[in-house]
Amino acid sequence: MAETDGLYVIRTFTNDIAARIAEAALEAHGIESIVVSDNAFGMIPALNTLHPVRLMVREADVESALALLED
Repeated sequence: MAETDGLYVIRTFTNDIAARIAEAALEAHGIESIVVSDNAFGMIPALNTLHPVRLMVREADVESALALLED
């Protein structure tokens, strides 16, 4: 997913690993997503407390992605 226009945050996480697991679950069901974080490329994970790791999907996939992650 190259552009960030039209993307919506569907969930936030306190660590990158949990976000990547959710991203993989979405990908396995054909839903493209992107993980966005601001923790100095993982060098300062404590920043996730101030700036949670965000999982984002396209607007058209919001409902499907949320339903999938709820299960």
